[in-house]
Amino acid sequence: MSKIELTAFDLAQRFAGTSEVPDQASNPQILAMLRLDEKFPEGDHVPWCSAFMNYVAWLLRLPRSKSLSARSWLGVGRGVSLEEAEVGFDVVILKRGSGPQPGPTVLNAPGHVGLFAGRDGSNVLILGGNQADAVNVSPFPSSRLLGVRRLLD
Repeated sequence: MSKIELTAFDLAQRFAGTSEVPDQASNPQILAMLRLDEKFPEGDHVPWCSAFMNYVAWLLRLPRSKSLSARSWLGVGRGVSLEEAEVGFDVVILKRGSGPQPGPTVLNAPGHVGLFAGRDGSNVLILGGNQADAVNVSPFPSSRLLGVRRLLD
């Protein structure tokens, strides 16, 4: 009997389309992700990209940050270059927001995190949560890159 290998990317794709609920209601799936490690979020209208990554990693028993901070992923796994990044295995951490942002040594600052989904010109493609309030693949400028982390070797 052959063993089926399920990557984080494979599992994350199953959540594609999961999105916030408009107005005052919240998506119970997103609330479950948010509350895996933190108890305070009362709704899904908060940044939940790290919650999504932690949920996927938790389901697969992979190393995870256990934090709702996107930059917390800079300390998980081992760093690899963007050129070495592999679809299905690597986590990408980006700066978030406009204007100057601190570099990767500052963990208490805005960020975004998701799974590496490839490159498109000067953009890095990320499969992640809270991208236009949903799980999807979206392009981000490579200039916002803080780091790429490999969860397993």
